[in-house]
Amino acid sequence: MSNTPVDEKEPLARIVAAENPARFLGLSSRVWVIGALVIAMLLVGAFYLRSRNAASAPQYITEEVVRGNLTVTVSATGNLQPTNQVDVGSELSGIVESVLVDDNDRVRKGQLLAQLDLSRLNDQVAKSGAELASAEAQVDQMQATVEESRINLARLRQVAELSGGKVPSKAELDTAQATLQRAVANEAGARAAVTQARATLKSDQTNLDKASIRSPIDGVVLARKVEPGQTVAASLQAPVLFTLAENLAQMELQVEVDEADVGQVRAGQPANFSVDAYAGRKYPAHLTRVGYGSETKDGVVSYKTILKVTNDDLSLRPGMTATAEITTAMRENVLLVSNAALRFTPPFKSGSDDKQNDSFVSNLLPKPPANTSSKPANAVKGGAQQVWVLRDGQPVAVPVSVGVTNGRQTEVSGGELKPGMQVITESVVAQK
Repeated sequence: MSNTPVDEKEPLARIVAAENPARFLGLSSRVWVIGALVIAMLLVGAFYLRSRNAASAPQYITEEVVRGNLTVTVSATGNLQPTNQVDVGSELSGIVESVLVDDNDRVRKGQLLAQLDLSRLNDQVAKSGAELASAEAQVDQMQATVEESRINLARLRQVAELSGGKVPSKAELDTAQATLQRAVANEAGARAAVTQARATLKSDQTNLDKASIRSPIDGVVLARKVEPGQTVAASLQAPVLFTLAENLAQMELQVEVDEADVGQVRAGQPANFSVDAYAGRKYPAHLTRVGYGSETKDGVVSYKTILKVTNDDLSLRPGMTATAEITTAMRENVLLVSNAALRFTPPFKSGSDDKQNDSFVSNLLPKPPANTSSKPANAVKGGAQQVWVLRDGQPVAVPVSVGVTNGRQTEVSGGELKPGMQVITESVVAQK
């Protein structure tokens, strides 16, 4: 080994190279190999991270903006009812002698439906007639008495005039005058008794007529609730014997409109409905009235709405359950986008993360999770809503003004939005 003194500040490599050139060359080769391996690992890691980031980048599902017509409807369920349904009862108590109609029979106004036992009522009419005749005879008797009293008074006055007032006495004249007045009063009482007897007879005849149950309308018998021999007791309330429906060719559909939809419906709007008995068939109707009074069932507030229905073929029957679609708005030739496009908001990343993605070294360093806090779909200036379109592979917001919606599509307008443009409805992140 050389005894040459070593400078403490001289690099070790130079010393090694001076003392042992072969050793120096071996050490240098290992350093280069290790460096090359490190660089290769860095390149592979960077490629892997870039591939992973590219694979995890969101993919966007889009839907085309179209121009077309939009119909907005409100659904409601209810039951069909006749436009005029009448419960026919009896004002009188008695035994039903006969029933002349049955369910589904067509009846005319005034037609006899049932008959109560008339024997007691006929007797009452006969009695009232006799009382009227007696009262009228009493009137005749009172008239004769009045005439007799008037003649007697006239005779006494004539005698007094011929006798110069000597006979009869003043007391006799006064008595004759009072007798005449009393006879006139009795005649008036007899005439009043005749009027009363006549009213009683008329009332009894009315009761006799009411014992014959007749139809008040032209229609159909929906229900017969009485049988011959049955006793009818009408002391507290009139019992219902028949239920009639007037003109089933015109009916009404009574539906319950939810409080969330009642602001959209109004009289005159067209509608259609279906019933379970005729699947696939749509019946036309139109809205005639929206009730102001609310009804609450199971905590749900609704409002009774009436639809007028034409039933010329009589396929619809009272009580059928129907589901109606009321047309509340119609738009023609308007821009339409999917409701999913209005709800969509892409995830946003911070600006520092975007800059780091451009750095080679940053791909090798751990990154914080992306900021996925979503802004509301309508969080733009002025409170207008927005949709998102793809430009250069990136989502870009386009402000729009929204109109009516049918629950699937919405009417929109906006300066930049055109038919045929693709709006984003959903983003899908690829599995790592």
